[in-house]
Amino acid sequence: MEMITSSSADEQTTVSTTCAYCGVGCGIEAKINHTTRQVEIQGLTNHPANHGRLCSKGSALGHTVGLNERLLEPHINNQIATWDNALDTVAQGFKKIIEEHGPDSVAFYVSGQLLTEDYYAANKLMKGYIGSANIDTNSRLCMSSSVVGHKRAFGLDTVPGCYEDFEKAELITLVGSNTAWCHPVLFQRIKAYKEANPNVKVVVIDPRRTQTCDIADLHLPINLGSDVWLFNGLLNHLHQHNKINHEYVEQHCDGLEAALEQAEKSSSDIQNLSTILGVSPDDLTQFYNWFSDTEKSVSLYSQGVNQSTSGTDKVNSILNCHLATGRIGKEGMGPFSITGQPNAMGGREVGGLANTLACHMDFNESNIDRVQRFWNAPNMATKNGYMAVDLFNAIETGKVKAVWIMATNPAVSLPNADQVKRALKKCELVVVSDNIADTDTMRLAHVKLPAAPWSEKDGTVTNSERRISRQRGLLPLAGNTKPDWWIISEVAKRMGFEQAFNYTTGTDIFKEYAALSGFENSSEYKLRDFDISKLQNITQEEYDNLQPFQWPLNSENPNGKARFFADGGFFTPNRKARMLALHPQLPKNKVSYAYPLRLNTGRIRDQWHTMTRTGLAAQLNQHISEPFVEMHPMTAAQLKLSEQQLVQVQSQWGHMIGRLVITDAVKPENVFAPMHWTGVLSKTGRINATVNPEVDPYSGQPESKHTPVKVSAMPTQWHGFILSKATIPWPNTDYVVSSKGNQHSRYELAHSESLNDPTLSLLNWLGFENEQAVIEQNLEPITYLDSTSGVYRLAILNKQGGLEAVAMIGPDQNLPQRTWLALQFSKDTLNDRARQALLSGFAPAGEDIGRIVCACFSVGENTIAKAAKGGCKTPAEIGTQLKAGTNCGSCVPEIKDIIAKA
Repeated sequence: MEMITSSSADEQTTVSTTCAYCGVGCGIEAKINHTTRQVEIQGLTNHPANHGRLCSKGSALGHTVGLNERLLEPHINNQIATWDNALDTVAQGFKKIIEEHGPDSVAFYVSGQLLTEDYYAANKLMKGYIGSANIDTNSRLCMSSSVVGHKRAFGLDTVPGCYEDFEKAELITLVGSNTAWCHPVLFQRIKAYKEANPNVKVVVIDPRRTQTCDIADLHLPINLGSDVWLFNGLLNHLHQHNKINHEYVEQHCDGLEAALEQAEKSSSDIQNLSTILGVSPDDLTQFYNWFSDTEKSVSLYSQGVNQSTSGTDKVNSILNCHLATGRIGKEGMGPFSITGQPNAMGGREVGGLANTLACHMDFNESNIDRVQRFWNAPNMATKNGYMAVDLFNAIETGKVKAVWIMATNPAVSLPNADQVKRALKKCELVVVSDNIADTDTMRLAHVKLPAAPWSEKDGTVTNSERRISRQRGLLPLAGNTKPDWWIISEVAKRMGFEQAFNYTTGTDIFKEYAALSGFENSSEYKLRDFDISKLQNITQEEYDNLQPFQWPLNSENPNGKARFFADGGFFTPNRKARMLALHPQLPKNKVSYAYPLRLNTGRIRDQWHTMTRTGLAAQLNQHISEPFVEMHPMTAAQLKLSEQQLVQVQSQWGHMIGRLVITDAVKPENVFAPMHWTGVLSKTGRINATVNPEVDPYSGQPESKHTPVKVSAMPTQWHGFILSKATIPWPNTDYVVSSKGNQHSRYELAHSESLNDPTLSLLNWLGFENEQAVIEQNLEPITYLDSTSGVYRLAILNKQGGLEAVAMIGPDQNLPQRTWLALQFSKDTLNDRARQALLSGFAPAGEDIGRIVCACFSVGENTIAKAAKGGCKTPAEIGTQLKAGTNCGSCVPEIKDIIAKA
């Protein structure tokens, strides 16, 4: 695998690197034109995670490397500062607070977006030199329950299997994972494997009927929070049908009898269990029989399991079933946690969680002593620090007086997000390192530090299967940006720790990290799974050309290791796995008369986290452009709500407004909303403002999948939208959502009060005093109004006849479709048909492609329907004709639905 090739003739290079998004860890080949700063992205065919395939988000990475939205200079109190002044301010601010209030009065809140080298430097500074464990990561929000579940069962946070197991299994169970949208490349691997092996069964366990169900032989729409009952029932079924692997359990496991006793007590009555789960007895029995009879079984689980006040127990309920059958660590067998960030695993390995120390070592006397000696640390942390939710509570109460936030946006992503904003407003010193200038969290910073983004960073990341890959910078550092590890090290030096942080390259940090992983970790100790000590003396050239590998990588495993635990060898004191007796519990907060609905939150296909990167790529904003709320038709009818109506979601913690989608994909009395929209992109779209802050007692992971809410219609007098080549300030309306389009910006609007002169308001929002002011700028206004119907429309053309802006207001949500209008911005001159159609609300015949379905190739619903009516009967035939569905494949379920309707 050639890492970097160049062509000086046209200043182009080709770089092999790793995708910036989810934990699949896809390899990327990037072709860079350094003259134009354009980047062309394609999948790296020889990377073992993706074999050349990318999802819509990864494919669009080349559209996110611009400089317009970047933070390029340090700032102090919103004024540009030098690096020396900014670093001194941070170091002196932290030192002063530590001297006055102790090391636990400061904290770092970091991210799975950091590279391992960045993580290591931050963890070392906080735990070894400041002397506190108050460093936690946003990975707390997505997979910390899996970490604790692994540790309770295996002794350490060991991922026992690998991606290859999905393609060797005969039963694949997907639990709490919309894999088709959240991990599309893995989903496509599973889908292709199933198509080639029709006898393979796929079971999807999810309260929602998601796009992942497209390949399911069985969907179990269990009630929110009921997973432990389900898997206790499976364990009991295995016992009753003599499917326990007693030889494996006797040799390698403890706790079976107690686990079986509790499983029988909670889940032995299939009829009662069916009622608890909200699943038919026949479907339940079918799943249990398939699992019992299929040795090669893989259980892939994600946020639907982890994000719960009983998330750790849910994880262990799955692990119990695999341990009881000995289906672990062998080809095509095992439990598998799929992570959400590109380096969430690297953070787990480094020790980026507040309840871990370093290199898979927890806080105990021997580990503290070991790490302190290795680091020569003067102020070693000796106990767990604040986990994410507790950390921001401690900031609000004043226990933590300084916080440094790196590469994350907690004012949007944390539950009870308004509380996070209140906490940061009260905090004495807020430092934010990021590459985007305007985020909800950045708006609350006293010191802003311009960190290098994905396209300019250089280091390593670990994916969900323990595979470490290199991330390589594509472009030189822009403006005055710096790598995170450099920023952290410079602050450490200014705090008096120069000798310990005198790194000159990221390679220096990686070598130290590799050495720590092997320190006192030889076979005589048998202490730790994580060990990459083979690389502790790696040269710069070897580091530059490092190939992806699965740890451990040491003298015993010189080529890495794919699987653990086939023959036991767990990392507990007696080397046996622990099976746990699990008492199922409902979510902490119950529905009530005041809040009768259950809110479930998650992700959508083309966006990621808080959209600070994906929101920059116009093609990713096409499929879904506004925050939305899914609701069952029965629930909508009871509440007298209609499709596409704006609704308010309220809980005792906060509220949001979104567009209603009525669908039987959610269960009655459940609602679903995505977590992506921010206060920068929407006035009222932050769903995490409503999410309850209850956490799992073992992992500290928040319950993002169950919050009691009520939903009601947003009172409106009018709805509208603006599409404009120029970005504009937000109109002062109750509802605003902005998004980036191709050569235009889009603004969706609604308000509870009527407008005195709607046409004038549209002109004012576009920056014109009146219609005459448009003409005076050599622009042509075209207007249409029907005051009786409350319809007002405006278009502005330039002197070449190209579209500058189009804006419309109506009495309700039934406004003209935006897709065709948006396409007109790419034309230098509009023809007569297009000019006449602009304000009619209808595209010219044959030109309305409809709502975008395939973001990769911008193929619309109407285009797909037309092809289906013309004879295309399968997604493959649609793909041949239109290319839709042929890149990431995430839109294939929708294409199937369109074909069926057509």
